[in-house]
Amino acid sequence: MSISRSTLNEWKKKYPDISDALKKGKEVVDLQVENALLKRALGYEYTEKKYETVEMSEEEYYACQKAAVSRFKLEHPEATFEEIQAVELGVPRYKPVLTEEKTKEVAPDVTAQIFWLKNRRPDKWRDKQDIEHSGSIKNEIDMSGLSLEELRRLAKDDHS
Repeated sequence: MSISRSTLNEWKKKYPDISDALKKGKEVVDLQVENALLKRALGYEYTEKKYETVEMSEEEYYACQKAAVSRFKLEHPEATFEEIQAVELGVPRYKPVLTEEKTKEVAPDVTAQIFWLKNRRPDKWRDKQDIEHSGSIKNEIDMSGLSLEELRRLAKDDHS
């Protein structure tokens, strides 16, 4: 649309139908993305088709020319002879022919599975784990007999 963002924001406030339509549009796209992610996560099959270009027989070619000219005349009743002739000559002599059809499989995508589970089931699959410790933390090492110099050396060694 050729309007500024501020104008659109004003219209959304002033006309709730515009705001609702934009929200619904986002929901549709979100669902499409969710479905695509789910498809990648689970894996899927598709059919791959291979075509070769072959020359039409004379009968096929003339039938295609006749059909193209008839359609053109219906859509352009005032067409000139030259225009009709151009359509007739513009019909290709070759056609695609299906020569091979294979069912292929796309394996499930582990990254898509991880993303899906972390977002849909964060209670079970999030990276962050909450660990609760109900006991106390005790230092069982007695350092009371060490000199100040020895304690400093231990602290220095611990940070290097």
